[in-house]
Amino acid sequence: MEKRGRSKLNIAIIHPDLGIGGAERLIVDAAVELSSHGHNVHIFTAHHDRTRCFEETLAGTFPVTVYGSFIPRHIFYRLHAVCAYLRCIFVAICLLLMWPSYDVILADQVSVVIPLLKLKKSTKIVFYCHFPDMLLAQHTTVLRRMYRKPIDFVEEITTGMADLILVNSKFTASTFAKTFKNLDARGIKPDVLYPAVNLDQFDEPHTSKLNFLSINRFERKKNIELAISAFAMLHKLEGNVLQGHNVTDATLTVAGGFDKRLRENVEYLEELKTLAEKEGVSRNVKFITSCSTAERNTLLSQCLCVLYTPKDEHFGIVPLEAMAAHKPVIACNSGGPVETIRSGVTGFLSDPNPEGFSLAMAKFIQDPQMAERMGEEAQKHVSESFSTKMFGQRLNRFLVDVVWGKRE
Repeated sequence: MEKRGRSKLNIAIIHPDLGIGGAERLIVDAAVELSSHGHNVHIFTAHHDRTRCFEETLAGTFPVTVYGSFIPRHIFYRLHAVCAYLRCIFVAICLLLMWPSYDVILADQVSVVIPLLKLKKSTKIVFYCHFPDMLLAQHTTVLRRMYRKPIDFVEEITTGMADLILVNSKFTASTFAKTFKNLDARGIKPDVLYPAVNLDQFDEPHTSKLNFLSINRFERKKNIELAISAFAMLHKLEGNVLQGHNVTDATLTVAGGFDKRLRENVEYLEELKTLAEKEGVSRNVKFITSCSTAERNTLLSQCLCVLYTPKDEHFGIVPLEAMAAHKPVIACNSGGPVETIRSGVTGFLSDPNPEGFSLAMAKFIQDPQMAERMGEEAQKHVSESFSTKMFGQRLNRFLVDVVWGKRE
């Protein structure tokens, strides 16, 4: 290897599916920031739809190479984990056989590729664990538990083989220790690297009407029905808590990533529309699927505040994006948002029920100027603690140190 003074690295990134979710946002930010530090960065993935992706992946700052897109994502809507493993293994094999050695390979989500990548003895492997996959998977039936048992075992073993493990929050770090008990007993502890937001991308906030905004992928774990039920409950508060404040004109926009290939996305969207009808607020609830970054930024600039509904979310990039756009956030008082939202200053942390959310929403209806004040504090908070520049500096330090063996 070249002399120790070298700072420019050849970096490969392996990511399963380069769509438009929070995990993909982090990977794209990582590639952009590492490129800005002068490194050669190359993303390898099993799927990259040029019509449904982050714009940065098309800009030419770094190449994106796709292998294995012919391997299905599921077999009759089952065996998702096995298919994901096969797709990523294929990507890793292609990388090993067809591309020169890299100084460091950054992988995330699927740890099964790590033993393969370790065949390159001179290459360091960094694994970014967004959350233990075994906790995201369902273990509800005997058959599912039998199916998941070897997968969960492989996840822990292969995760422990990385030269460095990163996680997205202190909450995930504590969950990592409780979940991977053997790794924790061996002293293998992850470092925390918070995801970040590019503050320059957001529009100046406009004077907003009484418009609440929910942004999330259309997945049941995102608990979007909480936003709809809380919005419906606002009308029940009108007679007492909201005396003198008319909520008839209030609206709720539900926007987020939507992939018609995924049955859950299709089914959940219909469930949410049915719930809005049942709650009697369908006229005031608008659904937007797979909006572009520009459309999302416009929605943020025009809303009163953002509702973030997942419970025990391991991090949650949406609250950061909302605060970066000068908007306060109402989120559940658990998981990653506890580390990013300053309750009462940049938004409110609430119990994960319609009553708690609706009471917090009512405060902004009673005092819209409070939303403005909190929005300014929110933008300042993100600028100081969660900017992409800070993220890039920390990630760069982690990778340089792991390559040269200078861990702090």
